[in-house]
Amino acid sequence: MLRQIEGSQAVAQGVALSRPEVICAYPISPQTHIVEGLGELVKDGTLSPCEFINVESEFAAMSVAIGASATGARSYTATASQGLLFMAEAVYNASGLGLPIVMTVANRAIGAPINIWNDHSDSMSQRDCGWLQLFAETNQEAMDLHIQAFKLGEELSMPVMVCMDGFILTHAYERVDVPSQADVDAFLPPYEPRQVLDPAEPVSIGAMVGPEAFMEVRYIAHAKQTMALGLIPQIAQEFAARFGRDSGGLVRAYRCEDAETIVVALGSVLGTIKDTVDELRATGLKIGVLGIQSFRPFPLAAVRAALQGAKRVVVLEKSFSVGMGGVVSTDVRVALSGLQLHGYTVIAGLGGRAITKASLARMLLQAVADRLAPLTFLDLDWRIVNRQLEREAATRRSGPIAENLLRDIGTVASKVH
Repeated sequence: MLRQIEGSQAVAQGVALSRPEVICAYPISPQTHIVEGLGELVKDGTLSPCEFINVESEFAAMSVAIGASATGARSYTATASQGLLFMAEAVYNASGLGLPIVMTVANRAIGAPINIWNDHSDSMSQRDCGWLQLFAETNQEAMDLHIQAFKLGEELSMPVMVCMDGFILTHAYERVDVPSQADVDAFLPPYEPRQVLDPAEPVSIGAMVGPEAFMEVRYIAHAKQTMALGLIPQIAQEFAARFGRDSGGLVRAYRCEDAETIVVALGSVLGTIKDTVDELRATGLKIGVLGIQSFRPFPLAAVRAALQGAKRVVVLEKSFSVGMGGVVSTDVRVALSGLQLHGYTVIAGLGGRAITKASLARMLLQAVADRLAPLTFLDLDWRIVNRQLEREAATRRSGPIAENLLRDIGTVASKVH
C-alpha cells in the first residue's frame, strides 16, 4: 500500500511486519522516531506478541538484545553516533556470539565537538566489528532492507546493521510502498535459531576461548561474511520476485555502461550524484555512478567488475580516516588492484554539510580533466583552517579549536539544553 510517510515510521512499519519478539531501545537523535513508532505499535497491540523494553543506556540496549537473541527471540534495536560507540563492547559481543540481531543505525556524526547531523562516521567506526552493514539510498530501500536483514542475519546467524542517513532519510517524508503482512510472512519465515539457551538442553554461550581456538572462531566469522556475498543478492532477488521492486543487493550501477568516469558512494547522496551526472551527461560527458549497498561484506569482485572499464574513479564518502584519508576508498583501491586508472578520494558532507549539485559538478569537471587532487575535501573553508593553523603556530595557548573557528566565521557555538 502506498503511503506518504516519514522515513523513521517506514522503518518502524518494516520492522513490525518482520514480527520481532523483543525490541530494546534507548532514545538518541535521529533514531528516536523509529523506536517511538514501534513502541506505539506494541502498546496498541498491532505488534504482538512482542516485548518492548525501555533500557537505561545504549550499552544496555545491545546487552538486552544479546540476551533475547540467545534465548531464541527475534530481536531488534536502533542507535546512532555516540550511542553506537557506547554499546561498542556489546556490539562486538553480538557478532562474536553469532547472534542475528538487526539494528538500525541512523547515521550521525561523532563528536567532539557535538554535532547531531548526518555523516557516516558512526557506522564506519564499527566496520571491523563483524556485523553485516547494509546502506540505504532511499526510505523505500531502508524499509525493504530491514525485512531482508532479518532473513539474511538468521540464515547466517550473524547480526546486521541497516544504515540510513540521519535526518536526510529518517525525518524526510516520501511515498513508500508498505507491503502486506501476508507478503512479508511468505518472504520471511519464523525465526529458527541455530543456537539457543534452553534449560532442557543446557549449553554455554560465550565461554572463554584461549589461543588454541580464538583465531578459528574469528575466521568462521570471516567465512560467514564471505557467504553473505552470495546470499545478499539471492535474498534481494527473492524480495524483488515477491514485492515487485529492486532493493538491496551488493552494488547498483547507474549509467556506467560506457562511462569513462565513475563516482562511487553510499547512502542518500547517491540521488544528488545521479541528478548531477544526468546534467553532465547532457553536455556529452560520459559519467556514471556506482552505489554500494553492502559495505560489509565489501563486494570486491562486484566493484571491480563495475569499475574496470572506466578511466577514472571518484570515491565520494561521508567519513574520514584522520591521518590517512578515505575509508571506503581504501577498500575500492583493493578491488581495483593492478588496474591502471586514475583514482580520487573526495570527502564531503561531514557533520551534515550540504552536498550540492553545483559543488559536485565543479568537482567532477576537475576529475574528468584529471586536475583533481588525490584527496579532496569538498567545500572545505581553507580560510578558517589556515587561520587556526597560523594561530597555533604563533602562540602555545591558542584556545579551543571549534570555538575559534566559529568566531572566525562570525557565529557562536550552539547551546545544548
